[in-house]
Amino acid sequence: MLTKSLWMLMGLFFFSSLSACEGQTNEVAKSVGASKGVITGAEQLSDYLPMIKGKRIALVANHASRINRTHLLDTLLSLGMEVTVIFSPEHGFRGEEDAGAKVKDGLDPKSGLPVYSLYGDHKKPSNDDLANVDVILFDLQDVGVRFYTYLSTLHYVMQAAAEQSLPIIVLDRPNPFMDVVDGPLMQEESMSFVGLHPVPLIYGMSIGEYASMIAEENWIQTEYQVDYTVVHCRNLARETEYTLPFAPSPNLPNMRSIMLYPSLALFEGTVISVGRGTDLPFQQIGHPKLEGAYTHTFTPKATKGASNPKLKGEVCYGVLLDQKEGKSFDLQYLLDFYSNYPEKENFFNNYFHLLAGNKALIDQIKSGKSAAKIKASWEEDLKNFKKLRKKYLYYNSMSDVRN
Repeated sequence: MLTKSLWMLMGLFFFSSLSACEGQTNEVAKSVGASKGVITGAEQLSDYLPMIKGKRIALVANHASRINRTHLLDTLLSLGMEVTVIFSPEHGFRGEEDAGAKVKDGLDPKSGLPVYSLYGDHKKPSNDDLANVDVILFDLQDVGVRFYTYLSTLHYVMQAAAEQSLPIIVLDRPNPFMDVVDGPLMQEESMSFVGLHPVPLIYGMSIGEYASMIAEENWIQTEYQVDYTVVHCRNLARETEYTLPFAPSPNLPNMRSIMLYPSLALFEGTVISVGRGTDLPFQQIGHPKLEGAYTHTFTPKATKGASNPKLKGEVCYGVLLDQKEGKSFDLQYLLDFYSNYPEKENFFNNYFHLLAGNKALIDQIKSGKSAAKIKASWEEDLKNFKKLRKKYLYYNSMSDVRN
């Protein structure tokens, strides 16, 4: 329980939050309505402040790492915590960088603290990066989809923590797909930074639950044991309809884009645009050569978070999508666009199998298999993964919410 004086201190810094993605943040919050009752790990200061007080802290965070509207870094500094270094994931500390763009190291202009990028020249904190650190605090908003790279950042941070004998505290946050397991399982031949672990495309776990699985299954592949703690959310069930209060990255500006993301992101491994460089990224898909097949049009241009989008300046013909009922990986979009695209030999690129998690899906699509038959080929893998996943689930169904 927080003391009255602690809350007063936090209140003084209420308006000192970072401004990055503020417009997107409002869009996300308005798209479904604010989630009620859920208390994130970051909000439970009384649970983790005793673990970091008097220690030198490395903070793994970005623009969405907030308590209410105050950035976690501001809160920690206002409470006298000694943050010595910041690590940022893909899109940078302020969440403004393009997807896939290397992010440079630098200084946070507000606090003056060094910011080391984990999406630049190296993906894992080095020994030198951690030389002035006693504990690592990790707080990133995941979206529950395998190729969203914050999971890989978590992997390498946990690996570095184990190798340096540093404790890591993961502040848990819900994601929109905690009750869904769907899509192809990642195979070893396709593993990369957009998929390091043998999990389905949608794995149905919070990032805190996932951290436990990384550690206990020794996916970090080290002889050293990781000393990890998860500060779990309160009032959260697997089926909770959680609205992300802040846009997790520049091209997921609202809940519609987030809910469509699992189904549309595989198009990144094709010639098709997913609407990067428009006002509706991951809400529309199209290509100039689909004129006649579709009537909806959009033209990608340079925007914040998409400085050089695919098909920039070209009129794309395709579809504008609505969020469907339910949560799943809908393969039909991909099958339809492949079927309608006139130059099928050029439809896929080498990135596709890294996103899909296997090299079989391309062949299944090219051979004309239906979505139902393709999904049937994953059933055994999903069944086995659910058995593994069950060991690490903390949050129960609505009938038995942990408080």
